[in-house]
Amino acid sequence: MSTFKQSVAEFIGTFWLVFAGCGSAVLAAAFPDVGIGLLGVSLAFGLTVVTMAYGIGHISGCHLNPAVSLGLWISKRFPASKLLPYIVAQVLGGIAGAGVLYLIASGNPNYSIAANGLAANGYGVNSPGGYSMLAGLIAEIVLTFIFLMVILGATDKRAPAGFAGLAIGLALTLIHLVSIPVTNTSVNPARSTGPAIFVGGEALGQLWLFWVAPIAGAILAGLLYRWFAKEK
Repeated sequence: MSTFKQSVAEFIGTFWLVFAGCGSAVLAAAFPDVGIGLLGVSLAFGLTVVTMAYGIGHISGCHLNPAVSLGLWISKRFPASKLLPYIVAQVLGGIAGAGVLYLIASGNPNYSIAANGLAANGYGVNSPGGYSMLAGLIAEIVLTFIFLMVILGATDKRAPAGFAGLAIGLALTLIHLVSIPVTNTSVNPARSTGPAIFVGGEALGQLWLFWVAPIAGAILAGLLYRWFAKEK
């Protein structure tokens, strides 16, 4: 499979993650009469990964996340030659997903991007629970680290085959249950970039944290798992 075809698959998968995951918050949870709440949004994000794991996993590996691609590369499970094409495709997919979501949400006369947002990530006044920048930074590093450890372990050749998609999707669901109140949950720079571009303002100004923290967590997990994998 060519890198271009794999990158297209990553674009589609990341589009789905942002469109469906953020869409569950913007189109459903935002309106009380059809609200699905914290549990529903968390589950929606997990389901995007599960569905794409079995939809494109055999094509691209279903990273959908620059931090995942970086962590896999650091752990020597992904070639450096594909790292940049994957990351570009993931970011573009995230932007496209947020753009289509915005077009649909704008079709409701009660929707306002200023009032309802686009499920962008944030800290301080932009945190759903009012959590500080430090709290957001720690949460994103720790949760991305755990997410990568699950991914690296579930996709290890020594792990039971066929269940990686479920384990990874459930891990992302759990991560959202914990951290939506803190940062609206990123653990994925591409997921954060798409909505931030359309929301602008402080969402765009705070985007740096949702690149730095997930990348830091991914690096730590990649290094640790590489150490675990060493054999005499």
